[in-house]
Amino acid sequence: MNHKFRPRGWLAIAIAFISLAGISGVLMSSSHREAPMIANDPLADNTDLYAFRSPDHPDKITILANYIPAQLPFAGPNYYQFGEDIRYEIHIDNNLATPGDDIIYRFTFHKKNEDPTTFFNIRLGKQNLKTTYTLEKSSEAGGGFRTIIQDGMVPPPNIGPRSINSAVGLNVADYNTLINNAITTASSGEKVFCGTADDPFFVDLGGIFDVGDAPRTTGTLPMDALKCKNVSVIALQIDISSLQKDHKSVYRAKNILDPDYVVGVWASASRRKIRTLNKPNGDDDFDGGGHDRDNNHDGNDDRRLESFSGPWIQVSRLGMPLTNEVVIPIGKKDYWNFLTPYEDLPNLKTFGNFFYNPELALYMDDAFFGSAVPALKNLRIQKNSLGSFGFGNNQNGLFILKGNPALAGTALDDAVFGTLLLPSAHSPRSVDLWPIFNTGVPNLQPYQLATGKNGNPLAAGKPFINNFLPNGGDMLRLNMAVPPTNRNDPKFSALGLVQAAVLGLTDTMYNQNKLLQFIPNMDGFPNGRRLEDDVTRIELQAVSGVVLAAIGLWYDDFKTGQSPVTPDLVNVLSYNTGVNSNDTTFKTSFPYVQTPWSGTNACCGVPAMNDKSNAVSTTSAPTQNPKFDALDMAAPDMFIGAYPNPFVSSNLIRYHIETPSMVRIDVYDESGKLVKELVNQNMDTGTYSVSWNASGLAKGVYFVNAISNGKVKQSIRVVKE
Repeated sequence: MNHKFRPRGWLAIAIAFISLAGISGVLMSSSHREAPMIANDPLADNTDLYAFRSPDHPDKITILANYIPAQLPFAGPNYYQFGEDIRYEIHIDNNLATPGDDIIYRFTFHKKNEDPTTFFNIRLGKQNLKTTYTLEKSSEAGGGFRTIIQDGMVPPPNIGPRSINSAVGLNVADYNTLINNAITTASSGEKVFCGTADDPFFVDLGGIFDVGDAPRTTGTLPMDALKCKNVSVIALQIDISSLQKDHKSVYRAKNILDPDYVVGVWASASRRKIRTLNKPNGDDDFDGGGHDRDNNHDGNDDRRLESFSGPWIQVSRLGMPLTNEVVIPIGKKDYWNFLTPYEDLPNLKTFGNFFYNPELALYMDDAFFGSAVPALKNLRIQKNSLGSFGFGNNQNGLFILKGNPALAGTALDDAVFGTLLLPSAHSPRSVDLWPIFNTGVPNLQPYQLATGKNGNPLAAGKPFINNFLPNGGDMLRLNMAVPPTNRNDPKFSALGLVQAAVLGLTDTMYNQNKLLQFIPNMDGFPNGRRLEDDVTRIELQAVSGVVLAAIGLWYDDFKTGQSPVTPDLVNVLSYNTGVNSNDTTFKTSFPYVQTPWSGTNACCGVPAMNDKSNAVSTTSAPTQNPKFDALDMAAPDMFIGAYPNPFVSSNLIRYHIETPSMVRIDVYDESGKLVKELVNQNMDTGTYSVSWNASGLAKGVYFVNAISNGKVKQSIRVVKE
C-alpha cells in the first residue's frame, strides 16, 4: 500500500517524490554466481542473507540464508539439492568484547534413493533423492558443537501436482502441507526450515551487467531475470534472548537503539580440501557372482562416485548484500570468498579502497564515466557539499577536518574510534560506505539525522540508527531492539532505513524534535535486512551519497536558506532500475519466503489450477507481469485482471495504473449491489495486486469495477463456483 501525506510547502513536494519512489524500487540478487570459482560450484553458492525482527513474533529474530542460484522449477530429472559434502553455516557475533563468532549453526545434508528402479523423482509415495539434515550448534566462542536436530526433513522439489497431490505421487493436499510438516523445533528452541522457495528477488540482470544500463536505455524492455525461479533456503527463527550477549529479552532493552542488542550475521559454505572420483562398478548392488558389493543387502550400490577428505575450506560467504558482486573487483573475488569477516580488517589495505573509492561511483560522476552510462543519470555524488566537502572518488571528504576541534567527541574523533572512520586523505567514502558494510553505524555525531542540527552536519541530530559492531568486516548487522514495522503500515517501505531518514526529516510526526523515537522502517536495511527491502536501489542511492545528505551534507545544488530537497536529492530518491517488484508475495509467518514454483507452473506468475503452492498471503502488494485475464501492460490507462476465473473461495485482482490517481476497486453482484470494497486510496504509477475472500458470498456472477478519479475505467466479469 502507498500513503501520501498532506504537509505544506516543500515537505509536500518531498513526500510526493518519496511516495513515487517507494513503489518503483528494484531488488537485485545479491550474490548469485558472483565469483569465478563459485560460479562453477552452485551447490555451495550463497545467494542472499537476511536478518530481521519477526513481524508476527517481535520477541524473535528470523535469519534466512539462501543457496544455489537461479533454480529452474522444471529441472528434472535431476532437481536441485543441498550438497551432501558441504557444511552450510550461519555465524553470529553478539559481543564486542569477544571478537569472532559467538554462535554458529552448522547444517549438513544427507540423501537417499527410496526407489532407484524409476527415473521419476517421486513415485508411489517414495522420493529420489529424499533429503534430511543434521543441525549442530556451537554457542560459545571456540566451543564445541552439539546436535540440536537429527534427521530434519527437507521437502522434495515442487515437481508438479501429479507428483505432489495425486495417488501416484505423495498424495498430500498441497505443497504447503510439506512445508509445514518440515518446520521443526530444535532441542534448543529454534524454529527451523530447510527447503526450496521462490527466489524473492527481481532484477534486470541483462541491463545491470551491461555496464549499469538499468533502467535500460537501449530500447528493449527490462526483464526480471529471476522471475519464476527458485532458491534453496535455510531458515531460523530464534528468541532474541538467545542471541543477546547477556541472554536478556528484548523488553529489557534500555531503548530502541540499545547497543547491547547489536548482532552481526554472516553465512558460509565449506568443502573438504580433496575431492576423489571413483569409477562405478555396475548399475546395481550385486556383481556377476551375486555378491553384495557394499555388504548392506539393500539392493542399492551405495558406494560414492566421488569422495572428499582433508580439512574443511570455506569457498563462499555472504554478509552484506552485493559486496562481492559489485564492490570487490573480479581479481579479488575468489580470495574474498575464502576469508572470514574477522580477516577483513587485517586485510584493509587489500579491500579498504574498494569502499573508500568505489568503482560504481565512477559511473555517477561526469568527470569519469557518468556521461557514458545514461541509465544512472539521476545518481550524482556530492563533490562540493556545503561549499567545502567533496565525496567524489579521490577527493578528501571529511578528512579536511582531521584534527579540527569540531570533531571532538564525535565518531570521527581519533580519541573515540582511532582512525577507523577517517583513515587517510583521498578516501572520501570512509565515513559512510565503509562503515555501512564493515562496522555498522554508531549512534554518535555525525551519524544522526539533520533534523535539529540547524545546518551543522557535525551537531547532534535525531537518532535513527545504531548497529555498530566493529569486531569484523563484512557482516549483516542488526540492532534487535528496534521494533518491527508492520507490513500493512501505510508508511512501510522497501527503501528501509532510507525511508526512515526521509520520514525523520520531513514528516511532522517525527521532525519536530531531535529526541529518539521509533520511525517506521528503522528496522530496515542496512539495519539488518527484511525480505521486502530493496537492497540494490538502497545501495545505489548510498553510493550516490544519500546517507551523507540524510545527516546534513546536502547535494551540491543546495543553497543556504533554501530547502535541502533539491533536484539532485529528488533525482536520487526517485531513481529505479525498471523492474519494480517480485513475481509473487511473501508469507506472513515463518519461513516468510513464498512457496517454490511448480515445475508445471514455472512462468505464469500466479497459482496454477489445482495447485495451491503459490497462494497469495498479502494484499495490495506490487507484482511483476503475471498473465491475468484482460490485463494489458501496454494499455494507455488503467486495466485490471482476475485469477483464477472461475474461482471457488478466493480471487486475486491485479491492476495497472498509468498515472497517479485516486483508485477504487469494487465488487458488485448481478443486481448491482456493492458486496466488497477492495481498494480506496491514492495510488502512484505501477502494477498492484489485491486478494479477496469470497467464501461468504453465494455462487454466481460478480463484476469487479476499476474506478480512477471517479470514473469507471474497466469492469470485468468473474464467476464464483
